Amino acid sequence: MLCQDCKKREAQVHLTQIVNNEKTTLSLCKECAAARGFHSPLDNMPFPLAEILSNLTAGMEGLDTKSETEELICPDCGLSFEEFTRQGRFGCGKCYDTFRSRLEHIMRKIHGASLHRGKTPEPAKTESGSNKALPVKEEERLESELGKAIECEDFERAAEIRDKLKSLRNTISVDN
Repeated sequence: MLCQDCKKREAQVHLTQIVNNEKTTLSLCKECAAARGFHSPLDNMPFPLAEILSNLTAGMEGLDTKSETEELICPDCGLSFEEFTRQGRFGCGKCYDTFRSRLEHIMRKIHGASLHRGKTPEPAKTESGSNKALPVKEEERLESELGKAIECEDFERAAEIRDKLKSLRNTISVDN
């Protein structure tokens, strides 16, 4: 969206003001917003993501299946998990998979769980009119049920659930 004032630069500042039950919205570039006297109080404040990550990863030794001395390194970009915690950024998309076991621990510390439990977008319909989100929800439910079965040492039930999961995943991959 272009700036409503100069109509040249990309709008980066979006302001909404309500006066007498009348809503006014402005979308401005940083320069035009500054000219009008608007600025963010957080503009010159660095966000300490790397520091937060370092604190969250402290004491993780022994939680990973890797040994404490073995450093996780992304095979695509060469970024180590230690570098990621220092800089707070991944080097590439493969880093998510490489560091998954340690990221799940961090997500549990931040959110209380490593699975997304927030709002779900409106279900997407396929050409046949079926709901694409249903298999994903079923997969999550089966994974949860599998974990409970293993925890209770009900291995026969776990094997049944594993087979259902495998079948569902094959169906999902064929549909995509």
